[in-house]
This record gives sequence, structure tokens and C-alpha cells, in this order.
Amino acid sequence: MSERRSLLFIFAHPDDESFSVAGSACRYAEEGVQLTLVTATRGGKGKCGNPPSCTAEELPRVREAELRAAAEIIGIKDVRVLDYKDRELASAPVEEMRSQLVRVLREARPQVVVTFDPHGANLHPDHVAISRFATDAISAAADPRWYREAGEAHSVSRLLWTTPRRFYELARMDNPGSEPGVDFLLDNRRWWKKKAEALRAHRSQNIQIDELFFNVADTERVLSIEAFRDAWQTAPKESPRMDLFEGL
Repeated sequence: MSERRSLLFIFAHPDDESFSVAGSACRYAEEGVQLTLVTATRGGKGKCGNPPSCTAEELPRVREAELRAAAEIIGIKDVRVLDYKDRELASAPVEEMRSQLVRVLREARPQVVVTFDPHGANLHPDHVAISRFATDAISAAADPRWYREAGEAHSVSRLLWTTPRRFYELARMDNPGSEPGVDFLLDNRRWWKKKAEALRAHRSQNIQIDELFFNVADTERVLSIEAFRDAWQTAPKESPRMDLFEGL
């Protein structure tokens, strides 16, 4: 690949990036890959932490600040926060969302895009919605007839979904690569402490984060593996790839 490698993450809420891709993003930031993160909401319907770190009214501002702190830890320099309301993403105007994401795609020009699968990983309506919006925008960004003012058309080479299996289930398996839907399996042990630091940056969400990642006996193992499904796979792979850019 002669052009600079570029990777775009499209998620719904602050902390989605730290849950799903922080280890892999740390790896690619270290390798000099251009990283861009789109977060569609400020997560205003989330928790305020225990003990509370803010009021409910302050939460959107606090969570955006937490997101930017986590992104800095990870090494994501290009962070774009859209102005949609938490738990209302499914009702966002389609044309408006499409045009915003097309502009990002044409500016960042990623070879690889990562988002949630069509079921939102855990059926969260905002996760389902952002998956749909991302897929729609990828198609439109490749067609020069859409939004000519948004820049030169760009075709994404690979669309990846975060794994439908819960990350902590995969991490505890002897052979997670044998699971259906695990088309890319990244061993991020070198960066597990960075992922932990990024998760800790989301202080307002410490109840869930502690429960899933830190109040367990195998924190390092759970934070060391990230898996992805190839949304456009046309033939099954015998074993998962270890690099999101492999084969491009």
C-alpha cells in the first residue's frame, strides 16, 4: 500500500471507542496510521458515576471532555463529535447525517472503517442507528454525484464491525479465532495498560467500566484482545487475520 494508511472509527457514544477499539487504535497510532474518530452523541443519558462526578445537566459536556482525554491517551488526533442526542440517534435526519459522514469520509480518506454491526453489538438503538448511517455514508462517499461540495469521491476498501460476541467472552476462550464472526483478531497485550488508561478517562461511566474490566481477576487478558468481523466478506477465512490492513 503506497498511500498513507488511514483508519476511521464511527461510533455512537463517548466510551464506545475505549470499549471496542482502544488497544488496536493504540497499535496503529504507534505505527503512524492516520486515525479519525466520529462520535455521534455526547452520551447525555448515561450515568454520572459513583460517586457522581457531575450533575445530569453537566453530563454531556463532561463526557465529551472524557472522550477527548481518552482519545489523546490512545493517540487519536482527529476527533469529531456530532450534535445528536443520546438515545435519539435513530430519529436523526437521514440527509443531514449522511452529508456529515460523507464529508468526514472524503476528508479522512480511510482504507478501513470500523463501526458496530447491524444489530449494534448489544441491540442498543443508537448503536444500530450509527451502523446503518455509517454503511449508507460509505456508499454515498464513493459516488461523486452525492455532495459534490464535500470533496472528491472516496471508496473505502474494508468495512469492519466490532465482534458480535462480548469481548470478555472471546478473551477467555482458548481459541477465539475459531468463533464465527471473528475475521480479524488482534493481540494487543503491548497496549493493554493504555486501553485501561483510556477506559479510566471515562470517569463518569466508572460503574459499568469497573464491573466489566477492573473488578475481574483477568483484567489484563480481557483488555488484550479485540476482534472484528469483515462486513464485506465473500469467502470464509481459515483463520483470522492479525492486521486490519492485511490484504489491501
